[in-house]
Amino acid sequence: MDRIAEIKRVTGETDIQLKLNIDGQGKSKIDTGIPFLNHMLTLFAKHGFFDLEIVAKGDIDVDYHHTMEDLGLVMGDAISKALGDRAGICRYGSFLLPMDEALAQVALDLSNRPYLVYNVKCPAPVVGDIDVQLFHEFFQALAVKSGMNLHIDLIRAGETHHALEAVFKAFARALDAATQTDPRIKGVMSTKGVL
Repeated sequence: MDRIAEIKRVTGETDIQLKLNIDGQGKSKIDTGIPFLNHMLTLFAKHGFFDLEIVAKGDIDVDYHHTMEDLGLVMGDAISKALGDRAGICRYGSFLLPMDEALAQVALDLSNRPYLVYNVKCPAPVVGDIDVQLFHEFFQALAVKSGMNLHIDLIRAGETHHALEAVFKAFARALDAATQTDPRIKGVMSTKGVL
């Protein structure tokens, strides 16, 4: 079964088309209109072995808030749809990742019980021209729409670019682990029998 989802979301603020293949090779083609976000999502695809295509247009002349939040919603929706009933998946994933002086840890559970713990205090309030608080909005929207319990901890950082790069790479590796299938798992990994 192919674990692929294509989502299109159009609002008065954004127009987003996204295609995600959970079982990809790390290929990406990303245009969000926000160069630093393109970079982070390219890293996410490469390090999680996800094939990811995104074309996003938003009211970035106002600011980046709507584009980043709506992109989180669309990515979360795509993750959930690509996983289907979640039968056979490992469900849990975690990764501790160094990026030069930065160290980030991500742990997640694809439980259909969305929750975000976001302990990321970047050294600077802005990276490029992005308010770093918008990454919280991105991950909050993604966690809710994907049904993911997501814990992100930035343990150390001296430079904001490195900090966020560590977060996105750790998130990719943790999600890759959680979405792997295990032949020993019959149905879903839950004593309740449903996620």
